[in-house]
Amino acid sequence: MSGHSKWSSIKHKKAATDAKKGQLFTKLARDITMAARQGDPNPDVNAALRLAVLKARAANMPSENIDRAIKKAVGAGEGINLTEVTYEGYGPGGTAVIVQAVTDNRNRTVAEVRFAFSRGGGNLGEAGAVGWQFDPRGLITIDATGKDLDELQMQVIEAGAVDIDISDDSMDVITEPADLHKVREALEAQGITVESAELAPIPKSRVELNEKDSEAALRLFEKLDDLDDVSRVYSNAVISDAILAAAD
Repeated sequence: MSGHSKWSSIKHKKAATDAKKGQLFTKLARDITMAARQGDPNPDVNAALRLAVLKARAANMPSENIDRAIKKAVGAGEGINLTEVTYEGYGPGGTAVIVQAVTDNRNRTVAEVRFAFSRGGGNLGEAGAVGWQFDPRGLITIDATGKDLDELQMQVIEAGAVDIDISDDSMDVITEPADLHKVREALEAQGITVESAELAPIPKSRVELNEKDSEAALRLFEKLDDLDDVSRVYSNAVISDAILAAAD
């Protein structure tokens, strides 16, 4: 988990440029619109929408962008028919990769994802090819900077975590899917900074990669993340701290 979590942190830092921010906001807006269309447009009663809005706010997305994305779902749809789709494939070193996307054109998106896998040293698989290697879980990433890790672990466990993974100045908190919001709120009530919270496929086992495959895997993740329709990329790859730091 630490490998993917750190890759996510690197990705957020790379999104600091205006161009990357624009692309990120577009992805986040699609997630918000999709969640609002599938349920109530009120984040207080729509858990999926609440998560999407929290993620957008964590990325400093302007409130007017968030409101516009919700309004698009309930009224001004502009003729765009968005669909959520999940792709499964194989990455370098035999790793499993899950790609979640929101698209208005499945044919375009699958072609782009297939090409990214090919260029990144992997292969796009059939539905169900690697999904069995993951469990649906809640994933909360918290800021552990300057914290007493033993004390922090106790707080996290008491809040309802089922697993924990520590990586430098952050901690991944794994929860049962239904407990995600409850645990996040319990952590925030204790003054713990939550960097992100989402429902995610968590690998049942992980594959440690050598330097060559690690670098290839990072290139694949970046190619997939750079696709406009792709919202999230998950993998069971374990990449060393040194290689991740070099990619920062």
